Amino acid sequence: MSMSCVSSVHGHGRGRLPLSTRFAVLAVSATALSCISRGSVAELSQIQRRAIVLDPAHAEWRRAAPERSHLRFETTKGVFVLELHRAWGPIGADRLYNLTRLGYFDDTRVHRVRAGYIAQFGLHGDPTVNAVWKGRYLADDPPRSRNERGTFAFSYEGPGRPATRNTQIYINLANNARNDTEPFTVLGTVVEGMGVIDSLYAGYGEESGGGVRQGKQGPLERGGNAFMDQKYPRLDRILRATALPVRRD
Repeated sequence: MSMSCVSSVHGHGRGRLPLSTRFAVLAVSATALSCISRGSVAELSQIQRRAIVLDPAHAEWRRAAPERSHLRFETTKGVFVLELHRAWGPIGADRLYNLTRLGYFDDTRVHRVRAGYIAQFGLHGDPTVNAVWKGRYLADDPPRSRNERGTFAFSYEGPGRPATRNTQIYINLANNARNDTEPFTVLGTVVEGMGVIDSLYAGYGEESGGGVRQGKQGPLERGGNAFMDQKYPRLDRILRATALPVRRD
């Protein structure tokens, strides 16, 4: 397979990336040599996937999710599977499907677990990746379903901050009707491994990077896995995540 790729480093949020971050992104993109714009994600090498994760403007992020897909997460407590429904929120579904299939969630931490409420993940283990994704917000999808136990949605930055969904997902551990009053658009349901999700370590509560609105995620974003593993060593890990379309019956 031969093709050329123009690697670019984009600013985001409220300003340009720090010079050190831009150099890091350029180094990985240069090492990749080429990016794949066609073909399956299985054809992407680890270096190519890394380059794409470091470039939120890459064409791979604009792929539409299948009508229905299964997102399989291998964790330190076992496997759970999410069934993603594009019709429930196409903007969010496309982002989540691509984050999963392109390896964004691999070797990340389930950094926020509140027993009887939610389990949340989506901060990357590499501070450079967190920096390039900061401010890469999605427009809101109109809510079409309720935040019941076993459903999942993107988090956002809180009241008065609409259209701030990014890379963090939460799974409802209980029926959370209070989330129905905010733009937490449910995108699907857990179809396997709810017991695994219930068992994720919850001992740190909000301390280990409670929601963005709690103002505690800055150190996790800047320190990545190195910080989380030192400060919160009992957090469970997502070892690998994969996405597969579901055939129509």
